[in-house]
Amino acid sequence: MIVGDHQMAPAGRRERSKQRIHDRLYTCALELFGEQGYERTTIDHITERADVARGTFFNHFQRKEDLVTTWAEHRRAKLKAFVENSLGHESDDTTVQLERCMAALAEFNTAEEDLTRVMLTAWVKSGQPLLEEPDDAGHVFSNIISMGQSRGEVALDIDPGMAGNLLRDAYLGILYRWTRSDDRRPPLQVELRAVLRIALTGLLSYAQRGWASPAPAEG
Repeated sequence: MIVGDHQMAPAGRRERSKQRIHDRLYTCALELFGEQGYERTTIDHITERADVARGTFFNHFQRKEDLVTTWAEHRRAKLKAFVENSLGHESDDTTVQLERCMAALAEFNTAEEDLTRVMLTAWVKSGQPLLEEPDDAGHVFSNIISMGQSRGEVALDIDPGMAGNLLRDAYLGILYRWTRSDDRRPPLQVELRAVLRIALTGLLSYAQRGWASPAPAEG
């Protein structure tokens, strides 16, 4: 298409070029956040790394915090796919499904540990956990529990949505503490497995439940 003496690029080509710049800014920002931290990285650092003018940044992001929002959106989509691919066969019982889900969450976060620590802290500081709806981890937990009810493995008086959000909140709480922990804390997968055990077995002693106490170990 030609307007006056200037030839204009087709709309599709302009959009692809715009997307490439957007992706380059985002990728360079994550690289810098991982290298020097979120707080110490400025917009000027990002545009210099991406080799674009400072004003170009604001054509794609209104503020630096928008990069955190974009990271969270991308992460939710990747996490949902990663967890669903890790669940295995639907014929597995509820305990196995939930254990696989927790293991997948641990693996997903530790695979990009440094970036997760930096970005999750920035995400919390920006107040975004208070603004978002429960994420896909909660829905995955709820679906597993609902399927377990249909097979008679989970009590029918349990609300799958409430139970799913309980596990999701426990996961996020452990994840937040993990981002701020030192090497003396147990691995993330160990802590997630432990909280799942509490959720599955409950807090009361066998005597309080009216069940028989487990036999003491011999020897």
